[in-house]
Amino acid sequence: MGIDMELMRRKLATLRGDNPDQRTSVFFKPDEGDTDIRIVPAPDGDPLKEMHFHYNVGEHKGGILCPKRNFGESCPICEFASSLWKEGVSTNDEESKKLAKSLFVRQRYFSPVVVRGREEEGIKMYGYGKKAYELLLGYILDKDYEDITDIKTGTDITLTYTKPNRPGAYPQTSLKMRRNTSTLLPDTEAIPALLDRMPDVDSLFERLSSEQVDAILDAQLSGDKSAEGRSSETTKYAPSNGTSEVDRAFNELMNG
Repeated sequence: MGIDMELMRRKLATLRGDNPDQRTSVFFKPDEGDTDIRIVPAPDGDPLKEMHFHYNVGEHKGGILCPKRNFGESCPICEFASSLWKEGVSTNDEESKKLAKSLFVRQRYFSPVVVRGREEEGIKMYGYGKKAYELLLGYILDKDYEDITDIKTGTDITLTYTKPNRPGAYPQTSLKMRRNTSTLLPDTEAIPALLDRMPDVDSLFERLSSEQVDAILDAQLSGDKSAEGRSSETTKYAPSNGTSEVDRAFNELMNG
């Protein structure tokens, strides 16, 4: 009997959290107020995974992985947004610049964590932005804390999450290291099994080829959700050779 491909697709959807009921079992979304978490050691030694996404394209609610920033391949969205921004600047077209900004690549970071009081749920993946990343990186490099992910002598983190208090505002997150070290689990013999079930962040998001990304972008620009017919929109904004002023503006915007 051959492989049941439909079953494999359902397994992959469950792993990625495409099912809303399953997503909560993979990703950690903080509740308002204080929550203690513990970052667990990553197999490759990097507990702060950096990934780059494009949002506002197609129906991918979790964003589209940028082929250029993540995998060193060409990215039609980067190319289109760059050219669109350049056109907006040269013609003083604020709408073009606004659309370009909405398509710019965004950095997102992910860490495997155990949520205190919910250890029985296993390791979850916590996604956060640049500000939280800088805080965590500072704590990791602070000699006063040593290895905060150590399974025996690591340190928990108190995460304070505040919901937006007005329209257009963003939620606020603060992170504070606890002073006392602790074991990852009270039952140290259960730690290896816990780590074996750690989600692989690379498998949680679908990797699309440059051609697939191009088709999704074309479909959106042409209003064709089926993506069967190609439009000439992305060709219209084809990139020029070399690094443009817009590319440099991208870098300043994303890294500044």
